[in-house]
This record gives sequence, C-alpha cells and structure tokens, in this order.
Amino acid sequence: MDHFLYRDGALCAEDVPLAEIADRVGTPFYCYSTATLTRHFKLFDEALAGMDHLVCYAMKAASNQAIVKTLADLGAGMDVVSGGEYARAKAAGVPGCRIVFSGVGKTGDEMRMALEGGVRQFNVESEPELVLLSEVATGLGVTAPITVRVNPDVDARTHAKIATGKSENKFGIPISRARAVYAEAARLPGIEVVGIDVHIGSQLTDLAPFRQAYEKVAELTGALRADGHDIRRLDLGGGLGIPYTRGNAAPPPPDAYGALIAETLGHLGCEIEIEPGRLIVGNAGILVSRVIYVKSGEGRVFLILDAAMNDLIRPAMYEAHHDIVPLVEPAPGVEQTPYDVVGPVCESGDTFAKGRLLPPMTAGDLVAFRSAGAYGAVMSSEYNTRPLIPEVLVDGQEFAVIRARPTFDEMIKRDTLPYWL
Repeated sequence: MDHFLYRDGALCAEDVPLAEIADRVGTPFYCYSTATLTRHFKLFDEALAGMDHLVCYAMKAASNQAIVKTLADLGAGMDVVSGGEYARAKAAGVPGCRIVFSGVGKTGDEMRMALEGGVRQFNVESEPELVLLSEVATGLGVTAPITVRVNPDVDARTHAKIATGKSENKFGIPISRARAVYAEAARLPGIEVVGIDVHIGSQLTDLAPFRQAYEKVAELTGALRADGHDIRRLDLGGGLGIPYTRGNAAPPPPDAYGALIAETLGHLGCEIEIEPGRLIVGNAGILVSRVIYVKSGEGRVFLILDAAMNDLIRPAMYEAHHDIVPLVEPAPGVEQTPYDVVGPVCESGDTFAKGRLLPPMTAGDLVAFRSAGAYGAVMSSEYNTRPLIPEVLVDGQEFAVIRARPTFDEMIKRDTLPYWL
C-alpha cells in the first residue's frame, strides 16, 4: 500500500496534487510520502513484536537526510555501507549505538570514523578486514563489536545483480569456514564477538530462501556457542521484495517474515536485527516526469520524457519494471495506446519501457513512475551534464524540497582548470 492515489481525477501524494508540485518545482522530480514511510517501518517493527529487536533501515536504498531523520525519529537504526552513509546517519541525529556498519570493502579511515563516533557493530566480511579492524581498534585503545557475515550458499531466486548469498558472490565468509574465522576473531585484540550476520540478496518474493539461510544460522549459533563464543545478536539483513506491478501477486508481507524469524530463530534468545530498505522506501517514492515529444517511428510510437536513465537507472541496469501512470486519471474505458517510453539521453539504453499501454498522451502531459523510492535518487548521476533532480517530501497537506536541482553554473563551477589552461 502507498499514499499516491487519484483524488477528483488528479494523482496526489497524500493530500497534495502532484501537478501542483510540478508547477512549483519543475520536472522531473522525486516525491516521497511520509505516511507511507511511517507505515512501512511500523509494519516491520510490529512484525518482530515479542522479540528483542532493532529495525535498521538500509540507507543505500535512499539516503536523503529527511528520509533518514523521519525513520530515525520513529526509532529506526541505520545500516550503512560507507563512511559517507555513516556521516549522513550521524548528521540526521542517529546515535552510534543504532548504526550497523556493513560493506565488503571498509577502509581503515572508515573504521576509525565509526569507532570514534560510535557504532553498534561492524559486520565483518573477510579475514583481512578482521585483522585491519583489530589494528585500528587497538591503535585507538577501544574495542570493536563485530559480527561475521556468513555466506550460506543459498539461492535467493532474485536478479543475478542483487543476489548476495551464493558461493560465487563476493559477500561474506563461506559458512563452512565460520568456526575458524570466529576462533581467529576471539584471539585478536580489540575485537569483541557479539553475533552473526547474514544477507542473501534483495527483492526476494518467496520466504523459502530466508528459511534455508536462517536454519543454517541457527545451527551455526549452536556450534559457535559450543566453541565458547557469546552469540547474543543475529543480524539477518534485509531483502524482502515489493510489488513493482500492481495487480500481480504481492511478495510475502512483513508479518509473515517476522513469523518465520520467530519460528526458525526465536528459541535462541538472541536479539534480532533486520535491515530492510526497499520495502520501507520503494513504494513510498515516485518519479514525476513531463512528456517532451510524442514521436512516430517505424511501427512504434515513442513517448519522449524529460526524465532519463541518469535519473532512474533501474530499467537500463536491471531490466526493471515500473508502472507508469498519467497524473490525470484516465476516463473509464479509454482506449490504451502502446508507447516506447524513453528519455533524452544519447543512449539506446535510455528506455524505460517498450510497448507500454497508456491512454493517449500529448506533449506537456505529466506521468509518474510508481515504486521509484528505492535505488532511484541514490543511483542517479549527472550524465550528459543533466542536473540531479529535486527530491520532495510530502507530509499530509504540506510538501518541502529536500534536495534542490543545481543550476548549470553550480555544476560547472565544481570543475577546476589546471594552471596551464
């Protein structure tokens, strides 16, 4: 469910007509709904009721300060994968005790930043990282709390580019070697083992892979406790998918996911951490764009928008589907026309959809890409010297620009010419 609905024929974000925002801000732009962000976070939090838990929002999905603070004020922790995301979390007022530092390539500087600023734990992904973290922590005279991310070799049944839990993926340590790695962690100075971490991928639409992974984690917990490790926290990652196409079967809801966690791991007495990103923010955000031209081609009609692959790269990168809807509600029974929906970037890959059925469109019409809140704005770029587009947050009848569109002068002035030019 989201809060982008037609009211009196106009698509609205909560109580604000999106056309009104387009008139004030210009197009294209991203728009997020506070009500949807709040609802989705609470669904996860309630799904783990009865268990000691912390829901850590995966900031890589959408890291605007306004989104981070909205969720932090609800009690969310943060899952960060870079020094920049850590700095964003701190700037939004998230205390270090609610920040989990993940990522396969943490640097010594990033470790130092988190240890000095406060961190809940590092999710360690390799033995070299473990050794470096020990050196950095002892150099600062502190102890680094850690989990080891184990790779359970489970097929998440998702897109190959967002699967992370199989043996050929770069993430984590093979679960078969976990006991040896934990023994090394126990020997190293400046390291405190607090738990186990696992994350098998993103956009999962079936609970079965989670069950396979969590059963392996339960078995490993028993083995590590028998080895003398104080395993008191289980970080289960994120990955629960969202419905990108309305009308299709929806992925399992958070309450079913929570029930699975309780069934497979609840008997261990561990604190549970989960790190959802896409399901919290994905359907809480849309991309609004304006039609520049309707162009007739050989056997097809192109709908050329002012949004492009640099603004929303998921269709080009993942062959991803986003529902595209007009901001003016079509009349019942209106005849649909197949369009190839494309952007103005000089790439054939700048294609959002082929043969997409839409009501007849003309230049100047506004459309919205649904389910664009996750991995939209954060993956955008200035390719073709196109400015990063604004982000807008709606709360009831109010809206605010939470990232402004830069001018061409601002973009160009970031360049520095060498003295010989």
